[in-house]
Amino acid sequence: MCLLLSADMLSMTHLDRSIAVRRGRWAVAAAFFVNGFLLGGWALQIPSLMSRLAIGETTLGLLILVLGLGALVAMPWCGFLIGRIGSRPVLLALAFAATPGLLLVALLPHVAVAVPALFLFGAVVGGMDVAMNANAVSAERQLGRPIMSSSHGFWSLGGFAGAASGGLVIQQFGNLAHAGAASLVAFVVVALAARHVVEGDRPVETGRQKLRLPSNPLIYLIGVIALLSMIPEGTVLDWGALYLKQELGADIAVAGLGFAAFSATMAVMRFVGDGIRGRFGAVATLRVSSLVAALGMAGAGFAPGPAIAILAMAVAGLGIANMVPIAFSAAGNQPGMVAGTGIGIVTTMGYSGILVAPSLIGFVGEHFGFAPIFAVLAVLLCIVAMSARLARSADFSASLDKG
Repeated sequence: MCLLLSADMLSMTHLDRSIAVRRGRWAVAAAFFVNGFLLGGWALQIPSLMSRLAIGETTLGLLILVLGLGALVAMPWCGFLIGRIGSRPVLLALAFAATPGLLLVALLPHVAVAVPALFLFGAVVGGMDVAMNANAVSAERQLGRPIMSSSHGFWSLGGFAGAASGGLVIQQFGNLAHAGAASLVAFVVVALAARHVVEGDRPVETGRQKLRLPSNPLIYLIGVIALLSMIPEGTVLDWGALYLKQELGADIAVAGLGFAAFSATMAVMRFVGDGIRGRFGAVATLRVSSLVAALGMAGAGFAPGPAIAILAMAVAGLGIANMVPIAFSAAGNQPGMVAGTGIGIVTTMGYSGILVAPSLIGFVGEHFGFAPIFAVLAVLLCIVAMSARLARSADFSASLDKG
């Protein structure tokens, strides 16, 4: 009788844990959605910010650089903090802190105020990115199957929702109304998901540990892959709308469709990306994906009008979709390394592509136009194709940790 009762209790405990992990999988997906949603909204706030502050592309590029520096400063510290206390508390704190970010951007009255505000916004959003990726690696291990690509699919879905709806809201009600509504949506989603976020890896760093860089050189090579994969993504995010509007003659509503189409195709491909990676392997998936992305970026650069450019950005999204998740999964599954530490390094390097590199692109674009830049980015993506074998640790093994 006691044995049967004990077995029932164990069964219930296992069932409860299984339910909790599945809910945690959707909770971290919600975090990815909110992060993408806020960045999609940021892309649409850029033209209004330029007009309100009376600045050109070069000054805007410097402001984007400040936002990127905030993220890059926060990311390695966030990875270190995750190693000390786990990904759950770090993710929750930063997710709630990120929700009013767009409202802060929409209220910026002067460049002098914009500098510290954008640094803070970048730090919170960048740190949240490290925490949610580390938490996704933990959820993968507890589920016993890969979820990284589909988690990034929710980021793309959030970017699509933020960009596709935001352009119409700004056009009808103004940028302040858009920022307020977006901040409210983000807060509600985070609040609903918060209680279901799974506990991350048990912290392995004890005592008074110093912040130090990993000695494994492979983590930095994976970081280079992430960097070259994310520079095109940052270009479409920060400059796609201006390229479509200023060089190809699109109005603001159509200009917002460039990043929206890019995010939509990324989302679709990422939702099937885990299955593709499982069938063909991380190396082959990364190689083919980078070549498709190169084709799309080249097409955007040589497009004769907005429609072709938007279509080409959609093709680029199909290719880039699984490149970054593969790099992050490879970083989070390095033997002998806490997931947050590896992901902290790779996200720091990778997000310099999505946050810092576009500031340099803004300077070049102001003097030479953005069309040649898209063609050059296609070459960088071909380099990723040649380096695909470096990400072979992204081939997920269900034996990592089911416990």
